[in-house]
Amino acid sequence: MRSHKCGELNTQHLGQTVALCGWVHRRRDHGGVIFIDLRDRAGLVQVVFDPDAAESFATAEQVRSEYVLRIEGVVRDRPAGTHNPNMATGEIEVLGKHIEVLNESETPPFPLESDIEVNEETRLRFRYIDLRRTAMLEKMKVRRDVTRNLRQYLDEHEFFEIETPYLTKATPEGARDYIVPSRTHQNSFFALPQSPQLYKQLLMIAGMDRYYQVVRCFRDEDLRADRQPEFTQLDIETSFMNEEDIMAVMEEMIRRLFKDIINVDLGDPFPVMTYEEAMRRYGSDRPDLRIPLELVDIADEMKNVEFKVFSGPANDPNGRVVAMKLPEGGELSRSVIDELTKFVGIYGAKGLAYIKVNDLAAGIDGLQSPIVKFAPADVWAKVMDKVGAQNGDLIFFGADKTGIVNEAMGALRVKLGLDRGLLTGPWKPLWVIDFPMFAWDEKAQRYTAIHHPFTAPKCGIDELKADPGEALSRAYDLVLNGTEVGGGSIRINRTAMQQTVFDILSIGHEEAREKFGFLLDALKYGAPPHGGIAFGLDRLVMLMTGASSIRDVIAFPKTQTAACPLFNAPAQVSEEQLKELGIRLRKPAGKDEKTQE
Repeated sequence: MRSHKCGELNTQHLGQTVALCGWVHRRRDHGGVIFIDLRDRAGLVQVVFDPDAAESFATAEQVRSEYVLRIEGVVRDRPAGTHNPNMATGEIEVLGKHIEVLNESETPPFPLESDIEVNEETRLRFRYIDLRRTAMLEKMKVRRDVTRNLRQYLDEHEFFEIETPYLTKATPEGARDYIVPSRTHQNSFFALPQSPQLYKQLLMIAGMDRYYQVVRCFRDEDLRADRQPEFTQLDIETSFMNEEDIMAVMEEMIRRLFKDIINVDLGDPFPVMTYEEAMRRYGSDRPDLRIPLELVDIADEMKNVEFKVFSGPANDPNGRVVAMKLPEGGELSRSVIDELTKFVGIYGAKGLAYIKVNDLAAGIDGLQSPIVKFAPADVWAKVMDKVGAQNGDLIFFGADKTGIVNEAMGALRVKLGLDRGLLTGPWKPLWVIDFPMFAWDEKAQRYTAIHHPFTAPKCGIDELKADPGEALSRAYDLVLNGTEVGGGSIRINRTAMQQTVFDILSIGHEEAREKFGFLLDALKYGAPPHGGIAFGLDRLVMLMTGASSIRDVIAFPKTQTAACPLFNAPAQVSEEQLKELGIRLRKPAGKDEKTQE
C-alpha cells in the first residue's frame, strides 16, 4: 500500500513518486491550497493539494483530524522561506496527486498535540489514541531500544535467554500473590509469579551457567508512581560469580545502555556504599546523591538536656536524634515550615523542630527557635559546629524511633532538595551493599527477610543462629537518582544453610517441605555457587525518558486502583465459569445470603 514511511522522506527523494499511508495530524486551508500533515510511526510529512487536481482536492477538503489516508504524490523542495527545522522532513513536501480515505474518524476525545493537561483516566480509557501522541510514541521507541540494547549486551556476554512459567506456586516474597484457580485440579490454585526467583536458581543447578529473561511479573500490592500490579523486569542469574563479579558485569551493562540510548556518561566506577552508611547519612537505603543535604547524629549532645522530646530518643537504644542543615533556609516563611511539618507527619513524625541561624557570632542569642531555651548554649554551639551551620541557614531536627526519624527526615531531605533546586548533577548512580539479613517484626514477633529467604548471609550457620539480627547479607542494590532500579544477591546453595534461614524466619520443616521441598531437594544435587539481579525495566525507561510515572512508559498500564479503564477490568465472570472452577461467591453484606454456585 505504501512505498515509504512519512517521517523518512528527505531531499534524497526529490522528484520521486511516493505512496504514503497514515493519519491526518492536522489539515489547513490556505487560500485555496490545502495542506495535510500526514503522520505515521516514523514521523510527519507535509502534503500539498492544489485545485488543479480537482478530484483529489475535493476529497482533501473533506478529511478531518485522525482520518486514515493513502496518498500518492511527488516529493519536491519546499518553497524558499518555508523550510521547517522542527520537522525531520522540513526541507521537502509532497505534491498530492491522489488521495484515498481508508477510514474516517470521529473527533478524538482529547487533542493529540496540545499543552492542555488531559485527565489520566481519560488517557487510559482511550489509550490507543493517547499512544498516537508524539511524546508517547517517543517513550515507546526508547523502551524498544532499551530492551534491544540490554539483550545485545547479555548475548555478547554468553547469557542464555530462557522463558520460565507464568502459572506457578504461591511463595512468600513480601507481597500478595495473584491467585489463579485451576479447573482441572479442583480446590487448587496457581499463582502468577512475583519474580522467576526459584526457577532461575533451578536453572543454575541445571548447569545453564548464565541466564536472562525480559519477564512479566505480578504483585498484588498498593500502588504508587513507580509501581504496577504487573510490571516488566530484566531477570538475570549467574553461576561461579561473586558479588564483585556480578556488580562489575551489570555496571558495564547499565553504563553502556545509558551511553548508547541517551548519550549519558554515568561514570566509571559507580560509587559503593553500605546500607548502614546510607541510612545514617541519608535516612534511606536508596539515597538520591544529587541532593547534598545529609542527616547528622546529635544524640550524644542531647542525652542530658531537659527537652524530653530530644533526650528521650537520645537515651533510647531504638531511638535516633538528627539534625539537617538547609543552606540559606532561614528565608523560609512560617507557613512553609508549617507545610513541611504536615509533610513529615505523613511518615509518623510528631512534629518538626527547627532553628534559624541569624548570627552565629552572637551564640545562643543569634539562634531563633522555641526550642533554644531547652538546652544550654554550649550544647547548641556543638550542634551548630557539627552540622557546619552558617548565618542564614535553617537547621531541622528529627527525634523519635529510628525508623520514624529515617523515613520522615529522609523524605524531607528529598523534598527540600527537589523543591529548592539543590541537585548537584543530572545523574548519580550508587551501589548499596551489606544489607541486614533480617528485620524484626514487632507485631508478629518474628524475623522477616529484608530481600527474600534465598539470599545468602555473609556469615556461617553458627554465627547466623547466634545473632540473626546482626547478620549481614550478600545482597546489592543499584540506585539511580534515589530510585532503586535493580536488586540482587548471592543465593544460598547449601541445604543446611537454607533450612537455617527458614528456621529463623519461623518457617518450620513441614511448611518448608510443603512450599520449598523442590528447592531443598535440588540443593542436594551439586548446586553451584550462584547469584543474580533483577532490573525494573519500567523504572529504567521512566528515568531515561524523564517520565514522572512508569504508567507513561507502559503501553497499557493499570490505574492507581489496579484497574484497566480500557477493558473495564477486573470484571465479573459468568456463573458457568465459576461452576467449572468450583468457586462460590459471597454476596455483599446486607444482601440475600444465597451464594453464586
